Amino acid sequence: MSGGLSDGSRDGACHAQRVPGRAGAPLWALVLALLGTATPLAAQDAGGVAQTETPQPATSEPAEAQAPRKIDFEARELSYNNETETVTARGNVILRSEDRSVRADEVIWDRNSGRIIASGNIRLVDEAGNQLFTDQVELTEEFDTGAMSELLIALRAGGRLAARSAERGEDGVAVLTDAAYSACPVVDAEGCAADPSWRITAKRVIYNQKTSVVSFSGAVLELFGARILPLPGLGFRTDGKGTSGFLVPDVRITQVNGLELSGEYYWRFGDNRDLTLGAYVFSNVAPMASAEWRHITDKGAYQVTGYGTFSDRLTDFTGADSFQSDPRGYLDANGRFQFSPDWSFTSSIRLASDRTFLRRYDISRDDRLRSTVNLERITDRSYLSVAGWATQTLRLNADQGQVPLALPAIDFRQKLADPVLGGNVQFQANSLALLRNDGQDTQRAFAGAQWDLKRLTGLGQVVTLTALVRGDVYNTNNSIATTTASYRGTEGWTTRGIATAAIDIEWPFVGEAFGGTQVFKPRVQIVASPKIRNLDVPNEDARAIDLEDSNLFALNRFPGYDRVEDGSRVTWGVDWELQRPGWRVRSTIGQSFRLEAPRDDIFPEGTGLSERVSDFVGRTEVRFRNLVSFTHRFRLDKDNFAIRRNEIDATVGSRRTYLEVGYLRLNRDIATVEDLRDREELRAAARIAIGRKWSVFGSGVFNLTDADEDPVFQPDGFEPIRTRLGVAYSDDCIEFGATWRRDFIDAGDARRGNAFQLFFAIRNLGFR
Repeated sequence: MSGGLSDGSRDGACHAQRVPGRAGAPLWALVLALLGTATPLAAQDAGGVAQTETPQPATSEPAEAQAPRKIDFEARELSYNNETETVTARGNVILRSEDRSVRADEVIWDRNSGRIIASGNIRLVDEAGNQLFTDQVELTEEFDTGAMSELLIALRAGGRLAARSAERGEDGVAVLTDAAYSACPVVDAEGCAADPSWRITAKRVIYNQKTSVVSFSGAVLELFGARILPLPGLGFRTDGKGTSGFLVPDVRITQVNGLELSGEYYWRFGDNRDLTLGAYVFSNVAPMASAEWRHITDKGAYQVTGYGTFSDRLTDFTGADSFQSDPRGYLDANGRFQFSPDWSFTSSIRLASDRTFLRRYDISRDDRLRSTVNLERITDRSYLSVAGWATQTLRLNADQGQVPLALPAIDFRQKLADPVLGGNVQFQANSLALLRNDGQDTQRAFAGAQWDLKRLTGLGQVVTLTALVRGDVYNTNNSIATTTASYRGTEGWTTRGIATAAIDIEWPFVGEAFGGTQVFKPRVQIVASPKIRNLDVPNEDARAIDLEDSNLFALNRFPGYDRVEDGSRVTWGVDWELQRPGWRVRSTIGQSFRLEAPRDDIFPEGTGLSERVSDFVGRTEVRFRNLVSFTHRFRLDKDNFAIRRNEIDATVGSRRTYLEVGYLRLNRDIATVEDLRDREELRAAARIAIGRKWSVFGSGVFNLTDADEDPVFQPDGFEPIRTRLGVAYSDDCIEFGATWRRDFIDAGDARRGNAFQLFFAIRNLGFR
């Protein structure tokens, strides 16, 4: 049976009783507890239950005050007792109003006392999606106050808030007594009851539904049932947004700084901006402060982070002890703004006071900091970038005066809408200016066009024809300051022209093999280009040349624009791929042949491209579900099959227990160019799960280069760089652990030694 109760007469459909009219007493206000608005009811059909209409009472109040809120009301049974003047609704009583609802087994309204009691499996849902569960809710007739006992609030953002009792005031603020909060699940994976790993207990909790803020009085953090930490002033938001307050501190011990205690205060200014202030106290050095500002605007977002202190720093990098006490710090800012669907602006600023600050205070291990600005316009057929960048080197032996400032760097590309001779045409114009304080200055500009035509033949071959033309203009000064002669170019103004033509043919074959599907694809490419004045222009962006599987079929195997591969060559390659349930195997191998010897010695000996016949290059990948991932890249010497490049990346295991190994050896024997020095390195990381929640983990980086491979730094063949070992506990709502790290390399005042750290994170409470 369905019914609605309101001011004015009402037919009791179940017992055919009439409810006498009474002004100012809308029944359905049991929604008050969290939903908090008392309004008349309009009875409506729901699921085939009978419907009656609620007439509006005559009153002298203004018209807008008489407009009732439409409420859906459902119940299996509705009765009215004339003697006691009580209205009773029983059986899955449901009230709905807009985005709010309440459900109870029984609702009783005593019209004499004005008491309204909802009881039995009560669930109230507010417009934010938070849910309240209790066995009984008591409300006054005016519905300005209410009381609850033994209640549980399930917050939409995660977490549960329970209390012995609660009162709701006229201002809509609920006060909970003897309350506890936790984000931990109350049952385990098997559905059995589980004690929370942590919870916050408090004598008094204030829940303001309008502001979505929960504030604690006398809060204490409990871990595994033990009371360990008082949390004065604790508060959080139920809508998942941040709220101002202190964050959990960090504890760390390092060789140089000693014992470190750090803490942060989060200051929320609004939904779109906040500030985090941090303080770091050390036993061996002066304190340090930090600040992070984040702001989301209507056009984009940006953030600014800064660190500052006053401490000793190493000023002599020759090895002698020489320290000076100066202000030290670091600035990191970045942002992106979208002015229109086409135009955007991106910027990043990274600056450090000196070369060892970031490493000493364990903020970053980067060996260079790059600041950039970039204005872009991107459409369906065009691209424009006006950019600039500056780099600060943090390498102890590097000369900052040799590091260039790029301003401006302009790149424009335009695709023609209509095909030309059946192919696509793209135009490009590029300009770059590099300035150095103590080195070579270079300005470059070029314009070119590229035509591509791709066709599928009747036999299944994929044929691609390419033609490229380009004209370059260079101007360089102080070229003698560049150490490597092949990078200098000719002093002053220089021009050159580039023309390249290529044909690329791929012929895939598909068939069944080993219970799966295999694809065998041979590939041949022919590229021709006249002699190009490579050594007459400076080389700024094409220095790191090495034959790899990724650039085997590139029109230009150099990574930048300053060097262009000329002459005529034929490149062959074979790709093979096998896919079967759970497995995927891919492999490729290839080689290049020149019709004449390389000119101008633009390829250093050892790069695999310095002779008419290149080395062999290839890659093999193996995947087995999410348990095995293996990648091997190699380059084999064409004369004796010596391994010139050997690179392995492998991961075995699940998300909780795994082993990762990375190995790289470059055995190129290049003595003429410092950018291409040989090296050998091993990286390893592992995690072992102990039970469902504990784990131990470790990692390490090791330099395996010997003195013959690197005559500059004279390594001994096995030199640990950094190792790490730790233990951690993690479940659905908490994570904590300890790590030990050892650095084996001195970098100025960032000395080698041990570092110990404790970490602690709580879910849905703003910690960490």
